[in-house]
Amino acid sequence: MKTTISAKIGFAAATLAFCALSLAAQQKQAPPAGGPPKPFNVPAHESYTLPNGMKVTLVPYGNLPKVTLSLVVRTGNLNEPADMPGLADLVGKLMKEGTRSKSSKQVAEEAAGMGGAVNITVGADESDVTTDVLSDFAAKAVTLLSDVAQHPLFPESELPRLKTDAERQLSIAKAVPQNMALEKFRKILYGNHPYGTVFPTQESIQKTTVADIKKFYEGNFGASRSHLYVAGRFDSAEVKKAIKASFDEWSKGAAAVSNVPKVRAQHVLELTDRPGAAQSTLLVGMPVPDATSPEAIPLGVTNALLGGSFSSRITSNIREQKGYTYSPSSQISRRYHDAYWAETADVTTQYTGASLKEIFAEIDKLAKEPPAEGELKGIQSYLSGLFVIQNSSRGALINQLRFVDFQGLGEDYLKTYVQKVNAVTPADVSKMTATYIKPDQMTIVVVGDQSKVAEQVAPYGAKQ
Repeated sequence: MKTTISAKIGFAAATLAFCALSLAAQQKQAPPAGGPPKPFNVPAHESYTLPNGMKVTLVPYGNLPKVTLSLVVRTGNLNEPADMPGLADLVGKLMKEGTRSKSSKQVAEEAAGMGGAVNITVGADESDVTTDVLSDFAAKAVTLLSDVAQHPLFPESELPRLKTDAERQLSIAKAVPQNMALEKFRKILYGNHPYGTVFPTQESIQKTTVADIKKFYEGNFGASRSHLYVAGRFDSAEVKKAIKASFDEWSKGAAAVSNVPKVRAQHVLELTDRPGAAQSTLLVGMPVPDATSPEAIPLGVTNALLGGSFSSRITSNIREQKGYTYSPSSQISRRYHDAYWAETADVTTQYTGASLKEIFAEIDKLAKEPPAEGELKGIQSYLSGLFVIQNSSRGALINQLRFVDFQGLGEDYLKTYVQKVNAVTPADVSKMTATYIKPDQMTIVVVGDQSKVAEQVAPYGAKQ
């Protein structure tokens, strides 16, 4: 009996000691307080303009023997004829099908021999021809991009295949509820402005000819609309020589088109029926100041705290606490001197109305009550760190410089971004919410089973 009691006492003592050690270890593992955010220093870079108006920015950056080249042209879906949405996308696809001196296979093989590939991307306002190659081939890559951008063959034999592929992609995209919601939202917000058109139509794809593609290219591609970015490890003298030899003779072309929409907030409830849907897709939002506004950065901080980060209030509410959705998020979506704030979420059908209620309640609360200093500091640290990460690769750095140039934000924007993020106060956050994120002025798009959600969302069709 004595042995048993002693054993029990020893076991208890050992358990207590282990718990004490575990507690001490947990206390020791508590992370230290973070230091003050470090300002982001833009790498030294050189910018100049060729006689034909083409801009060039060279950014020596990093230690890897790689270099990224991106030729950005101020043209995209904004420049399409009203009856031919999607034309710019077909132009970009056919540009990849060879040049006057090289077949598409030869272009691909040449790029692969340099350790990369040529990609062409078309957006609302800009299109780009990009490659990422080994540093030794930087000058050769300039020549190849120049050939693709200036001398596209536009082979008629390839157009039927590309059109068939575009029609198939359109059919798939338009069946996705998130895309359905975006299409409705953009049309309500922008009307007949090009930003209001998200997808091409089957009719516009089918009627596109090579003549249409050549006409669009000739009217929208040229030196005066173009900006070549080169970032990474490269021989500056060789690259400059290659740029001059490859682009000096490119004609200026027409000046870039400026077509900034006049957008106003509209309180509209749009319900699209998806019979039998287990989820409802929500998209709610309204216009906000664009990137050139002095309030754009405080508004960005507000967005991150409200719904634009994993620890944001709306996410914590309808994902963590209520379990209505798995991946809600908000963002400030920007185009040229234009922006809107929007919250999106795929929510369980039975909680469609409840989700809207909680989203708007979080907005109202933030508009009336400034956040705690600690909560705001956490968001500011997150944004500061994210900004540094977003500038930590060649392509990401080009995208930041490209954004600044496109919006006309000036050299100091990147240098002072972190400082301005951390200068936002709790009162600023409440002011941004109350001034620019107003539930009673929002466009509300719901894609879901109408028979189950119509009554739930009906109260949001009238001004609150």
